[in-house]
Amino acid sequence: MSTNKETTPVNVDAYLGLNKYEVDEGNPHIELAPNPDMAQFMELVRVCPAGLYRVSPDGQQSADFAGCLECGTCRIVAQGGAVAVWRFPAAMMGIEYRYG
Repeated sequence: MSTNKETTPVNVDAYLGLNKYEVDEGNPHIELAPNPDMAQFMELVRVCPAGLYRVSPDGQQSADFAGCLECGTCRIVAQGGAVAVWRFPAAMMGIEYRYG
């Protein structure tokens, strides 16, 4: 009996693209601390499933909350540190899952 199975890699970007986002531009639901600690920020870069936290080649930290999945991972990893405020978006704002 053969255990060699073909596998198809999952394209996460394709699934994320199916979701609908209503972004509350004037009221972000996540706020970074001023000058967040680089080590803690790098944890956010590694754990965010939507890849919203980034560090540019020159070391500039950035976060784009428009594609937030509202999973709360960054709240658990860095609230009170690199993440100063985490709350759910206002009613009718945020993500609307369209797959799964």
